[in-house]
Amino acid sequence: MKKLMIAAALLTTAAPALAAPADDLARVIDDHWAWYLSINPETATSLGERRYDAKITDYSLAAADRIAGEAQGFADRLRAIPDAGLTPSQRVNKAILLRTLVEAVEGNRYGERQILFTTYYGWHQGFAGLADNLPFRTRADYESYLTRLAQYPAQNAEALKITRGAVAGGYIQPCDVLGGFARTIDGVIAADPEQSRFYAPFKGAKPGDVSDADWGALKARARTLITTVLNPEYVKFADYFRRDYLPNCRKSVGASAMPEGAAWYAYRARVETTTDLTPEAIHQIGLSEVARIRSEMETLAKSAGYASRESFIAELRTNPKYYATSPEQLLQVAALEAKRHDALLPKYFGRLPRLPYGVKPIPAETAEGTTTAYYGAGSPPAGLAGTFYVNTSKLPQRPLWELPALTAHEAVPGHHLQIALQQELDLPNFRKYAVGFTAFVEGWALYTEHLGIEMGLYDTPEKNMGRLSYEMWRACRLVVDTGIHAKGWTKAQAVAFMKDNSALTDANIDAEVNRYISWPGQALGYKLGELRIRALRAKAEKALGPKFDLRGFHDAVLGQGPVPLDVLDTQIDAWIAAQQR
Repeated sequence: MKKLMIAAALLTTAAPALAAPADDLARVIDDHWAWYLSINPETATSLGERRYDAKITDYSLAAADRIAGEAQGFADRLRAIPDAGLTPSQRVNKAILLRTLVEAVEGNRYGERQILFTTYYGWHQGFAGLADNLPFRTRADYESYLTRLAQYPAQNAEALKITRGAVAGGYIQPCDVLGGFARTIDGVIAADPEQSRFYAPFKGAKPGDVSDADWGALKARARTLITTVLNPEYVKFADYFRRDYLPNCRKSVGASAMPEGAAWYAYRARVETTTDLTPEAIHQIGLSEVARIRSEMETLAKSAGYASRESFIAELRTNPKYYATSPEQLLQVAALEAKRHDALLPKYFGRLPRLPYGVKPIPAETAEGTTTAYYGAGSPPAGLAGTFYVNTSKLPQRPLWELPALTAHEAVPGHHLQIALQQELDLPNFRKYAVGFTAFVEGWALYTEHLGIEMGLYDTPEKNMGRLSYEMWRACRLVVDTGIHAKGWTKAQAVAFMKDNSALTDANIDAEVNRYISWPGQALGYKLGELRIRALRAKAEKALGPKFDLRGFHDAVLGQGPVPLDVLDTQIDAWIAAQQR
């Protein structure tokens, strides 16, 4: 009997305990993050993971299929973990990771995945900006950068191969949006290699671990790569674009004209809004918002002494006093506006990020065809600040009265504040660095434009009309994007609708409509996200009454990083309940 008891005890000791659901989830999250860094080598470097310093992104369809298969494997592992054994925060981690994986797998099934560029972005511009997101502190940093530059011919060849196949299959950008696209390629080509964007890292101080002779050799390698490798590749893409792509461009503008286009657009709407709203429902919300904002614009115009909204907007669009006369002036005004916002933040936020941000012009080769400004995220591990990029092209089309709303959105309290805080949160790495739900990220930035009223940013009727014009712009997106891709609108209809309802200048309207056409669905998240955040604030104010704390509300919204809108609902409901105790 004693021997049997000892044997049983030994068996009990040797048998592995069943893993707890929390342990299984932690393992999947860790495995997924390691995998994510391996397929995004440039991101890995920017976050301090140096194992992939000699690699660049693989754009091949084979890689896309492999990645989708691996994503499906992670999704299957997550589904096997019971929620019952997880804490509320762990359930959110699981749900968010599962959602991103499932959406990635679904998106890979559509032929539209072969469209590798929009008027907003393309592989050629992504590579031209490679240095913007990498650390340059040691010899190894510069060596790995040069190693990556040398690999561009293979990446470019693969992207062109995919694009040729896309054209053959009917997955091609419309003719109406491609007028200035060639400049985004040609503009990267620099006859003087030292004026190339690729040479920018070598214009800084020499790293401490590099001798003068070796520094000269590294610079020489860079110049040679630019002249003999990179410039010819950009010429190759430019030649292909003009000779083969443009003659075959699509005459229609809506996504529904492409194979499975209607289904793909519905998928894009779901992903970008994190809702199940149909394109028609989104269209109607847009029309309602346009009518409401238009009424507010009419009231403001009359209070400012103008006979109508139209006469005020005409004055704003045409009076030279509202426009900078040089790129330097525009950047100076933008920088001063940004600092004005910085000083106001502690009154409205309990937690502020440590990472600073700077102001830079949008690269010249893309500026004329892109939006009025955008934000580039920084990286604390790589020692990179965030960047508020300002469009200094077409100055007569860049009104200064837009800057308060623009700066709120792209810098603070918008994108920089939210994204820099996200990078500091006590969350799994995939939520700190790899998740960015458009409805949340852009919805928050648009919400902060409205918050600017309380912050006192719009201290003139012109600036306030600029804010309303920007809100109208995002409401118009709901109408125009769905109109183009689900209701058969032409580009001319979209431009006319934008011009009739917003105060945007012609150049901005054209660039924006081109963006919506070439990047279906992305613009839908902004207004829908903002509406949800404003509704949640109203709910909290009503429920808490005098106990409502605006700084606390903002910290609660931002405290879990970007989340789908339904998760945000739950998050704020929990915060309200906690404040009521």
